[in-house]
Amino acid sequence: MWVVKIGGSLSHDPALREWLTRLWEVGGGRVVIVPGGGDFADAVRAYQREWRFDDLAAHNMCLLAMAQYAILMQGVVPELVLASNENRIRRALRDGRVAVWVPTDLMRTTPDSMTNWDTTSDSLAAWLSTSLNAERLMIVKSCDVQGNESLEALAARGIVDRRFPGYVRDANYLVEIFSKSDASIMRDRLLNVAV
Repeated sequence: MWVVKIGGSLSHDPALREWLTRLWEVGGGRVVIVPGGGDFADAVRAYQREWRFDDLAAHNMCLLAMAQYAILMQGVVPELVLASNENRIRRALRDGRVAVWVPTDLMRTTPDSMTNWDTTSDSLAAWLSTSLNAERLMIVKSCDVQGNESLEALAARGIVDRRFPGYVRDANYLVEIFSKSDASIMRDRLLNVAV
């Protein structure tokens, strides 16, 4: 199973349709898509600045932001299956479908290590990859990413969140960072491991 996190920065980019279509075409039964937060999460940041509520509320709102992006993705490619927990994800995969994670089950009533702005959808994708015992985690960004750049350097530049390198340091899965223009590379990799 592969987890593919598609950054919210692609929410207004034609590349989003290409990624979703290619994942649907060749990823059935093997791919779980994790949505970023995009401008839905940017709105949360703006509301938090205005109303000064705590990071716990912001975390829960950002999960809803990710859920909105998930629904947008399914709107673009209706064959994708929305799945809010591990059982629903696994059911979609067993049915030969591509799942899009709706992370509302991670809403919290008390603060924890996830309820802060250092932990974004990148780290949540890593958390899900560990929970699902994934083989690979692919993070898709709208900017160009150099293949030889360390995760720490990417975190320092704000390409991935600050906690992401720690989440994947001891991961039992391969971690790759892709640029939005790399959809054909991902497709080829999925085809090369087709069963």
